[in-house]
Amino acid sequence: MIFDTHAHYDDEAFDEDRDELLKNMQSGGIGRIVNVGASLRGVQATYDLMRKYDFIYGALGVHPDEVGELNEEKMQWLKGLLSHEKAVAVGEIGLDYYWDKESREIQKKWFAEQLHLALECNLPVNIHSREAAQDTFDLMKAEHAGKPGFAGGIIHCYSGSAEMAREYRKLGYYIGVGGVVTFKNARVLKEVVADTPIDRIVVETDCPYLAPVPNRGKRNSSLNLPYVIQTIAELKGLSEEEVEQATWENACRVYRLEKE
Repeated sequence: MIFDTHAHYDDEAFDEDRDELLKNMQSGGIGRIVNVGASLRGVQATYDLMRKYDFIYGALGVHPDEVGELNEEKMQWLKGLLSHEKAVAVGEIGLDYYWDKESREIQKKWFAEQLHLALECNLPVNIHSREAAQDTFDLMKAEHAGKPGFAGGIIHCYSGSAEMAREYRKLGYYIGVGGVVTFKNARVLKEVVADTPIDRIVVETDCPYLAPVPNRGKRNSSLNLPYVIQTIAELKGLSEEEVEQATWENACRVYRLEKE
């Protein structure tokens, strides 16, 4: 079975057929999904999904584009939801200098606050970083890695260099790989995958975004993950079955779920 470590089934792109699609996941080889909050609305919707479906778990946090919504009261609300047994991570949190919807100082403040929340709750993190590679790494190293309560995490939709991926692995994080690895122009990510030990890779969709070839440009779903696994297998010189099993075990390890 395949473990999708990062999905957004609360997105409006799934409004017309969400339940029908999710009911087909397990017959399509998808064993578990972590739905990831991005806004306060998305956190609530994720919480609802993880309570409705036994194979869906939740990562609850606020994306850097949405941190203007946060205050201390909302952080306490978030902490309360994170106490649920199916809340497996704080995320997606991080920095985004591409859109710059919130000031960089505000992004850094709430990124650090949510990293501290993860430590307090002894939960892993799911990290978003776009055009902010060094600041993301520096903040995580200073405020999260190795601190009391540290439970690791995933660098979602990894887009940095192989060298930085090595540094993240040294700090105890996993590398999230999705549909982009199948793109012809994804040379650097392919190098990262080739360089990263299979026991530190997890697979993800970020659906409805970033569908892999041959469905690039269409709405993505977890059912497309076999294409990602196939590409990783080719890059690593492994069978698809080996990649599927390893990434399942890795996801269970980082999210602290039973393998069976």
